[in-house]
Amino acid sequence: MSRRELVVLGTASQVPTRTRNHNGYVLFWDDEAVLFDPGEGTQRQMLRAGVSATDLTRIAITHLHGDHSLGLAGVVQRISLDGVPHTIPVSFPASGAAWVDHLIDATSYHHRAGLELQPLADDGVVWPVRPEQGFTLRAERLEHGVEAFGYRLDEPDGLRMVPALLAAAGVAGPAIGVLQREGRVVTGDGRTVRLEDVSARRPGQSFAFVMDTRLCDAVFSLARGVDLLVIESTFLDRDRELAHAFGHLTALQAATVAAECGVRSLVLTHFSQRYQDAGEFWAEARTVFDGELTVAEDLDRVQVPPRVH
Repeated sequence: MSRRELVVLGTASQVPTRTRNHNGYVLFWDDEAVLFDPGEGTQRQMLRAGVSATDLTRIAITHLHGDHSLGLAGVVQRISLDGVPHTIPVSFPASGAAWVDHLIDATSYHHRAGLELQPLADDGVVWPVRPEQGFTLRAERLEHGVEAFGYRLDEPDGLRMVPALLAAAGVAGPAIGVLQREGRVVTGDGRTVRLEDVSARRPGQSFAFVMDTRLCDAVFSLARGVDLLVIESTFLDRDRELAHAFGHLTALQAATVAAECGVRSLVLTHFSQRYQDAGEFWAEARTVFDGELTVAEDLDRVQVPPRVH
């Protein structure tokens, strides 16, 4: 069975706390594992969560503030130490290239990591995750104090076989495989059955990752209709002016985006250390969003919601 799951490695903004590590998130999507925003301590959090360096197939950085990138040095050195055999693309804002270079070469170590650096200068597709199936990861520019991008993973719509239609058409056994491969099959009584005659649309699944930003068009574009949205909610709405000044969202703003965009499952994260009660984020979000809601804690695992048939 395919695995589509978010593993939360850290949930703090700016500085870690006694209960929250710097940011870090791994999205398992079938055979892929994308590490988003490896903040300080990510390597240790991966160990605690049971995520190995060999699991990783891509690293995606939204921006080059320390709580989203300082862990890159340790993760890259671990990739080298473990002799990860595959190349790992690393995407990041182009303006942060010098900092990425410094982090990758932060100390002396035996360089064995196969990294493919992909600086982002414009919105667009940054990774054809599975070219043969059309999986894509794209980036869109956000509004923060430094250049920042959000990410969205999309799977195209597919088809599912409908048992009742197969039975009515007299297609069974190996003939189903022929139908799926070739798009049509001839039954024993000489009838030609087309794939579209016995199948129905299966909506593709989607995921969005939105970190440090003010409200802007890209936030809505990235979030629109996704199954799982991971989004920063650094502040509570009583501090909305402070959030805007520092280029962040409030829990109410993040939840409103999710509600307006038809998000199925919402994960709030990146919490300021000024707040002691995580329940306040839950309560604020619930005033506008009635879907599946997670106020993230370190080492949480959140499933991508099952397909809608």
